[in-house]
This record gives sequence, structure tokens and C-alpha cells, in this order.
Amino acid sequence: MRYNEYGKENSQAVIFLHGGGLSWWNYREEAELLKNDFHVILPILDGHAGSDAHFTTIENNAAEIIAFIKENLNGKVFMIGGLSLGGQILLEMLSQQGDICQYALVESAMVIPSKLTNKLMKSSISCSYPLIKKKWFSKMQFRSLHMKEELFDDYYRDTCVVTKEDMIAFLQANTSYSLKKTIKECSANVQLYYGQKEIKGIKRSAQIIEGTIPHSTTHELSGLYHGEFSINQADEYVKIIRKLNSVQ
Repeated sequence: MRYNEYGKENSQAVIFLHGGGLSWWNYREEAELLKNDFHVILPILDGHAGSDAHFTTIENNAAEIIAFIKENLNGKVFMIGGLSLGGQILLEMLSQQGDICQYALVESAMVIPSKLTNKLMKSSISCSYPLIKKKWFSKMQFRSLHMKEELFDDYYRDTCVVTKEDMIAFLQANTSYSLKKTIKECSANVQLYYGQKEIKGIKRSAQIIEGTIPHSTTHELSGLYHGEFSINQADEYVKIIRKLNSVQ
């Protein structure tokens, strides 16, 4: 797995795990805002633009990042944040090692598997994949994601290089993930965020996670769609991290 790093290595470490189909730039603005006070690490998840391996499973991605933390960051970090697929990988990390971080910010992570969506994913992607490199189609998809306009070039460039096989793999993983029983042993303080305008499954997932992880709190974000918090509101996102740091 490849990593983009900001800040000084001797500072407290924070890690951000981007959403499926995106890349490290999902959290670029947060990294720029935090780099003077933290060691910010932005992994590129397997199967995504700039990665060094094809996507296999959420579990494997989680294990690889844990290994990186053990080898390079003394086995534990101050905070890990994750959006959607990245949020699922974060939850899996907390299942595999519940004290891997002091704080976790899980944004819009689905933990209710959808057998039908998962079953249809391969045929759906196979049909739409030839259109991905068409700019008009990419712009249509981009607008549906409610990301700020200045991120389109990053989005278009990176979606064009994701293989069909990787796209199917990480989207099928995303639609089939559920919490492991070991997540109950998590000792991290887990903050759960979802947008008011997200689908019911995301909201219900946040409730399930909060009911399973001992030290967790749910926050509904008024007026926001999926992923808008970390992608479009970096200033507000960073305020939360600074507040958590101030209460240590």
C-alpha cells in the first residue's frame, strides 16, 4: 500500500482512509490544515488510482494498515478517520485491534449487507464501465456525488485508471460488509457521522455501530449528502479533530 504523508514525523499521527472510487485527495484539504500540528498519513487503498496492488478484501486492507502502524508508528495513532469504504476498513481495523487509535471518526459507513445489490454489481459495472472515460458521463456521476467542483479533475483522472475488476471488487466488498463480533472489544472513542440526506441504510448502520461499540456517539449532519462532510467541509471536520486533541 502506498502512503502520502504531511507534517513532521515526530508529531501525533492521524490517518485518513478515503472513500471507494476516490483516492488520497479525499482528505487533501484536511491534511494541509493539520500538517503543522500532526503527522498526517493518507493511504491509497488497494485497487484505486496510485495504489500498488489490486483490491482483495476490506479485511486485507485493514490488516495492511495495522501492520504499517506497528512498523512505523509505535503500534498506535492518535486518530483515524474513514469515509464509506474507508470507514468500513476503519471499523475492520478496530475489530482486528481495538486499541489501534485513541479516536476514530467513521463517516457514512454501511454495515448492513445488501445481497441483491451485491449480486447485481458485476453486471451493472460491466455495462457502465465503458462510459467511465467519457467526460460527459463522468461529470454526470460527479454531480450525483455532491462534491465541490474543483475536485472534478482529480475525480475524472483517477476513475479513468481504476480497472473494471478492481471497481467490481471494492464495490462488492462495500455492499457486503458487516461488523465483526470482536468490535465489541474496541477501546477507542468512536465518533459516527452521517448526512441528513443519506439513504436509510447509512443512518441505520450508524445506529447499529453505536449499539455495538462501547464508546461511540452518533452525529447527524444537517442538510448533507453522502461524503460531503470530509470532502466539502474540511474546516468543520478539522475543528472536531482539534477539539478531540484539546481534551486529552
